[in-house]
Amino acid sequence: MWLTDAQKIGVALTSFGGLFMLLGVLLFFDGALLALGNVLFLSGLTLIIGPHKTFYFFARKQKLRGTVCFIGGILLVFFKWPFVGVIVETFGFLNLFGDFFPVILTFLRQLPGVGHILSLPYIRDVADRVAGSRTSVV
Repeated sequence: MWLTDAQKIGVALTSFGGLFMLLGVLLFFDGALLALGNVLFLSGLTLIIGPHKTFYFFARKQKLRGTVCFIGGILLVFFKWPFVGVIVETFGFLNLFGDFFPVILTFLRQLPGVGHILSLPYIRDVADRVAGSRTSVV
């Protein structure tokens, strides 16, 4: 699957957005870094999947609680409440993107170095519980 130039820029913006949000949390909830990370993340996501699909992703009825919390957390960060905003935003993020965690875990288990670590007995149980993966009985 080849990415268009806009999608490549979107991947870069989303990655930088995640990096800025991580730095904002590590630097004692710096509001400017968190706000910049939020803007970069949303603009990158829009470039990756397109504006219409982005709107429909956030506007789905079953994702409404996650959307309200995610946007509300971003607004709290913008209004100088970074600690509370990040908590609300994280809750919204987990509600919005929680369905992708089993897919991400399966992908990580196929990587050479990380897959071995995630396949260790106790780590496997914790990762399955966190991601919500279901184990096969067979």
